[in-house]
Amino acid sequence: MTYNIIRAAEAGETSVTPAILAQIKGHLQSDGWTLLRGFPMDMATFSAVTSQLCKTITFDPARENSDKNTQKVDAGLGPIGLHIENGNTPVCPDMVAFYSARAAFEGSQTTICDGRRVFDAFSDAQQQRWSQRMMVTRTLPETLWKRYLANEHPAISAPEEVTHEHILQFKSAIPDQDFTLNNDGSLEYRIKVSPVRASALSGGQAFANAILGPSHNYEPPVYTLDDGSTVAKDEIEELGEIAETCTVEINWQDGDVAIIDNTRVMHGRRAIKDQERQLFIGMGRL
Repeated sequence: MTYNIIRAAEAGETSVTPAILAQIKGHLQSDGWTLLRGFPMDMATFSAVTSQLCKTITFDPARENSDKNTQKVDAGLGPIGLHIENGNTPVCPDMVAFYSARAAFEGSQTTICDGRRVFDAFSDAQQQRWSQRMMVTRTLPETLWKRYLANEHPAISAPEEVTHEHILQFKSAIPDQDFTLNNDGSLEYRIKVSPVRASALSGGQAFANAILGPSHNYEPPVYTLDDGSTVAKDEIEELGEIAETCTVEINWQDGDVAIIDNTRVMHGRRAIKDQERQLFIGMGRL
């Protein structure tokens, strides 16, 4: 996979201009991701770039907001498996951007894996197996599912406004999801997703999902394919070994911004050795 860097000096630009935005979109079409380096960058600029690329902004309810469009990335210190962002939710963002406000002096590399290359590396049997749809089942605490619904439902803006009717409206608006509301306020949530999907930007078939990813802020989900089989631990390990052969690392520099097609390219992280690093995320629908 090509390591595409748009360098400010080479581009002859001192800011993220419409011409740079066009280059970003070109790299997303061809390779699924790109990296901006050397551009004057701060939180306001990063937020503006995110809003220029996305029609609507999506949030992770378990993360701390840094401004109206972005959130702080904080998922412990260990390595994070490859995944697409919000891959087990009903509104999966098309694009994800990361801003390195302070790069780590060692470790903490972000891993990038083109799901199209992973799918091509599969055997015929693997391609057939992972082209099935898959049920994701997990229980969400009341605080998290209400925060998520407040962001995604157009009629409400705060978790305390959520009613049972809002849940039913959201369920009917997006197919293939169901829920059971528990007595303690938690929600057993079930949604069908496609482990292999076409990119929203460039088509093609890509193994792009959250099977290999973390559950740092959530209960680990149960994955059940349409043939009734449950995805087992050893199978996940086998997938991880294949994906690693299609993975590159971003060695961050201060001010870098990575922009990723979240419907094609998975990302993760090596273990954090420098806890002073600061990374922020912005994501949304195109």
